Amino acid sequence: MGSNWLIGIDLGGTKTEVILMDRQSQEHYRHRVPTSVGDYQATLQAIHALVQQAEALAGATGIPVGIGIPGSVSGKTGRIKNANSTWLNGQPMQQHLSERLQRPVTLTNDANCLALSEATDGAGRNHPTVFAAILGTGCGAGISVNGQLLTGPNGVAGEWGHNPLPWTPEADLQRRPCFCGRYGCNETFLSGTGLSLTHKLCTGKELPAHIIVKNARNGDPRATETLQQYQEHLARGLAAVVNVLDPDIIVLGGGMSNAEQIYRELPGKLSSYVFGGECGTPVAKAFHGDSSGVRGAAWLSNSL
Repeated sequence: MGSNWLIGIDLGGTKTEVILMDRQSQEHYRHRVPTSVGDYQATLQAIHALVQQAEALAGATGIPVGIGIPGSVSGKTGRIKNANSTWLNGQPMQQHLSERLQRPVTLTNDANCLALSEATDGAGRNHPTVFAAILGTGCGAGISVNGQLLTGPNGVAGEWGHNPLPWTPEADLQRRPCFCGRYGCNETFLSGTGLSLTHKLCTGKELPAHIIVKNARNGDPRATETLQQYQEHLARGLAAVVNVLDPDIIVLGGGMSNAEQIYRELPGKLSSYVFGGECGTPVAKAFHGDSSGVRGAAWLSNSL
């Protein structure tokens, strides 16, 4: 048995990643493969194969496994719900993986993994309450309090992406349908696809988020205007979090977290929307970057 080893799996919409880590937070192996989009059985098989690869490198078996997924586990049924990788929804995935891997497996939302990673040894270290948001293809968040995940009895604590963007006219909300069946969710404004939609609505041109950010960095006025709108949207979304949770730090991950303009300009915008007109909450980029989700999944397995 590999008592000093931890394995984390980050199951994303387009890639699935494994990490082999020791309990001193040192990374020994990391590997990505394309996610088997739309194929549940192939997804299980890919995870099994990645775990086997990590164990072969460690020279150990039965290593604890934690998995971050783009959804959550229902406390009532044990099945996956709320996943934007919709082929996972309704599946007893934790049970199926435990049976395949012949050990207990812990599953949680990928944003919870980000929060746990950053609170353990990242940007949120030494901060009692960490709110960690993923601004990627989708938009979600996790909460860590004193180094422990806050998930809630419904498994949706921090599920910030599917609240409507605050202080937004109804007509603007209705222009943004969400996969969840509602309109105007934070995700439809604050994800990378949300930024692309803002640009399209403003300019008529459809561009991927990373190109818009690059063009803004190079001085393109239309892209700069789109990114300014994005930051106003993000300030509204995060101010609502401060008004409810008042975290000690906000940590951002996902592709949009790489837009360095956010960290220069967003903190000043938050005060405009936070109750009382004051906000000193630091906003930081995830210390572990793209690795934070998979590292958090490994730390999740540390509880086994």
